[in-house]
Amino acid sequence: MLFVAAGSPATVFALAPLATAARNAGHQVVMAANDDMVPVITASGLPGIATTALPIRHFITADRAGLPVEIPSDPGEQALFTGRWFARMAASSLPRMLEFGRAWRPDLIIGGTMSYIAPLLALHLGVPHVRQTWDAIDADGIHPGADTELRPELAEFGLDRLPDPDVFVDICPPSLRPAGAAPAQPMRYVPANAQRRLEPWMYSRGERRRVLVTSGSRVARESYDKNFEFLRGLAKDVAAWDVELIVAAPEAVADALRDELPGIRAGWVPLDVVAPTCDLLVHHGGGVSTLTGLNAGVPQLLIPRGAVLEKPARRVADQGAAITLLPGEDATDAIADSCHELLSKDTYGERARELSREIAAMPSPASVVDALEPA
Repeated sequence: MLFVAAGSPATVFALAPLATAARNAGHQVVMAANDDMVPVITASGLPGIATTALPIRHFITADRAGLPVEIPSDPGEQALFTGRWFARMAASSLPRMLEFGRAWRPDLIIGGTMSYIAPLLALHLGVPHVRQTWDAIDADGIHPGADTELRPELAEFGLDRLPDPDVFVDICPPSLRPAGAAPAQPMRYVPANAQRRLEPWMYSRGERRRVLVTSGSRVARESYDKNFEFLRGLAKDVAAWDVELIVAAPEAVADALRDELPGIRAGWVPLDVVAPTCDLLVHHGGGVSTLTGLNAGVPQLLIPRGAVLEKPARRVADQGAAITLLPGEDATDAIADSCHELLSKDTYGERARELSREIAAMPSPASVVDALEPA
């Protein structure tokens, strides 16, 4: 089984439970992703291979000719744009993955939500392909952008759109699935984040309420990274309150934050261990971060960074497990008021715990491996 992630750690973490279950069941497993993600794959205990030498940011900022592109502001166009740049990444990956696929000959290819190289490679090799969702994001508005970008590759097969997967595996809890979602094989979300040596504070609560702030695994300190400024602003806001603040971020970013905010806990933390000890998660609405919080039964303040994150963030809020602040609503006072409400009203925690139980009742990755074998 060939698993195909993408250019961020979260996409590796999302596929790792099913890939590990398949390997534990005795199947040969390899996972592929952008070259800079291969260390994340191997740290998960899986064999890794690079799809492309280029990082994810290259495909977001440049077209196939290397010319700069501008991210649209309209939400609908932004979704199509997301499909196009993921498709550019697939086109760049095709030569290397064809070489690997013809040598290794996978029987089944499992790709993440927007791992469009998976259906492309499956077409070339004549094998079935599976789509496994990375999170609770509805990608129906994203896929047409990929179809448009991949017209040259699809024309070889007389197609004008990517083929539907032979099996669709969805880790979105049933309560959060959008109306009209395609039939799917449900699978329990299992956190698979990178680990580190545990310290007592990670698995035990202190005397003060604990708030964890994050902006995802791809946040960087470079000047172009707006997520860093977003994270810095959130950390400064929360640090002024009478709570224990944890900032989950790569170490390079954490160093900068510790210099500005002495006394905070900042750095790469194992969210699967730390999240259950928290009273509140505050973050950018990333799919894996959101599901990790729901799995732990913790209320969340979601401030989605990007149009594609807004709908799933609103659905979590509609279920009563979070408050979602959309662009223009996320002023400092609004963030403070929302956090106060989330920490003071038990209903948010109760609903988050109900969703956690719903996730726990979904089929395990091991049972889903059995369902994939005939594919």
